Amino acid sequence: MPQTHDPAPPADTHIRATREDWLTVARDLLVSDGVAEVKVLTIGQRLEVSRSSFYWYFRDRRHLLDELLDEWEARNTRMLEVQCAAPASGITEAVCNFFRCFLDPDLFDRGLDFAVREWSRRDGAVRQRIDAADRARLAAVTGMFARHGYAPGEADARARILYYMQLGYHALEVREPMAERVGRLDDYLLGFTGRVPDPEPVAALRAFVADMP
Repeated sequence: MPQTHDPAPPADTHIRATREDWLTVARDLLVSDGVAEVKVLTIGQRLEVSRSSFYWYFRDRRHLLDELLDEWEARNTRMLEVQCAAPASGITEAVCNFFRCFLDPDLFDRGLDFAVREWSRRDGAVRQRIDAADRARLAAVTGMFARHGYAPGEADARARILYYMQLGYHALEVREPMAERVGRLDDYLLGFTGRVPDPEPVAALRAFVADMP
């Protein structure tokens, strides 16, 4: 589990990298090159610090990798659960809240998610965490539909359609202008919910997209 705090390195040491620095570079390597390249030596070289800096914060490489997985769960699974549980006037706003996860990288890191999935192909323990995360996410999306009046079976089916489509959309690396994507929003919402979209949440999501960098 993540440490609750890290003691400050003694003032007379040469340690210049923080725990977050090590995690940030490790995360970047995981996303860009895969878990095999997340090495203490490689990270230290990028940070231009000695390995002693690493061992101030982590017991070993396995500890670092566990911290990355904990961060992934907190950043992606937990934030998706929060968005699905957010107050909503109806199913249109609820699904728009879900969509925000995949539009705002502060809510859901797509690159990290797929890097962990690739990692899980070679590590059974990571595969178990992926499976548990998908179950938790599907439960959150199913609960979202159920709260807005969908029968259990329909809520489950619509949750799977919505969640698997969203992951597949990014797994296929679909490239299209954001204006084109948002232009389909009303039709997407009708397809996912089976209900005519409420225009106010749709307008709010379009404004959210327009304000994005």
